[in-house]
Amino acid sequence: MSRFTTLFGFHSTAADVVAGVDLGGKRAIVTGAAGGIGIETARALAAAGAAVTLAVRRPRAAEEVAQELRRSTGNSAIDVRHLDLSDLQSVKSFTAAWKGPVHILINNAGIMAVPELEKTPQGFELQFGTNFLGHFALTTGLHQALAAAQGARVVSVSSTGHLFSPVLFDDLSFDFIPYSPLVAYGQSKTANALLAVGITHRWISEGICSNALHPGAIATGLQKHIGGVKTPVDKRKTLEQGASTSVMLAASPLLEGVSGLYFEDCNQAEEVAKRPTNFTGGYAAYAVDRDNAERLWDLSLKLIA
Repeated sequence: MSRFTTLFGFHSTAADVVAGVDLGGKRAIVTGAAGGIGIETARALAAAGAAVTLAVRRPRAAEEVAQELRRSTGNSAIDVRHLDLSDLQSVKSFTAAWKGPVHILINNAGIMAVPELEKTPQGFELQFGTNFLGHFALTTGLHQALAAAQGARVVSVSSTGHLFSPVLFDDLSFDFIPYSPLVAYGQSKTANALLAVGITHRWISEGICSNALHPGAIATGLQKHIGGVKTPVDKRKTLEQGASTSVMLAASPLLEGVSGLYFEDCNQAEEVAKRPTNFTGGYAAYAVDRDNAERLWDLSLKLIA
């Protein structure tokens, strides 16, 4: 099977990939849209005419972001809603309160390399619980809203960090395995990639497409626990470049009907046989494996029940 490629690439910005795209009448949700690439993702979608909901843990801080986005895009249809992905009760409240269709859902929020083993209110390892399980509960909780859009797209932000670990099905919360910040992060990001595969096989017949992506190395608050970005300067991206692949998967007509793939630099990534040590990226077969996706989906439904 040939790789899915576009004319966009490493240096493309979110504004580049959405140029000429009209999202008028469409509703988008971006998690973690009060900082980092989340802001630029929301900006590009709003600039193209979408009504955008910033789903965030700290609504008061995000309201300032929303005001700036309304000013800069000329789009007043930007609202802020509370969502704490680490707490399944918060996710349930968010999905229960949602009315109407969702055309674009961007599972963007995340935490990275939490130094010590921490658990969510429901007892899951914090990175798995926040980065994946909260987004799984959000996505499945919005299933009917996504189906109602008749052509919805779900975009999950993974990372080359997924190359540090597959999903550890027998010990998701490190009750036996000694806790490792990067292994835990890797597991959560593999799970994000598998979510796109699971959605594709379950919901594609309802017009719901889903892909996952690595945004690139961007200096944000995400790396606070590892002392900042380690990637060489020439391989780093700006926030606007970092948001480009998310926005392309969410809004570009090029992606019509494309689903279940893993992207980086606005193109489908290449599979690698082992984790590279030179910051070149790629994806592991375990992160797009259908059997893994099925097992994770079934297990996750039990975990959030």
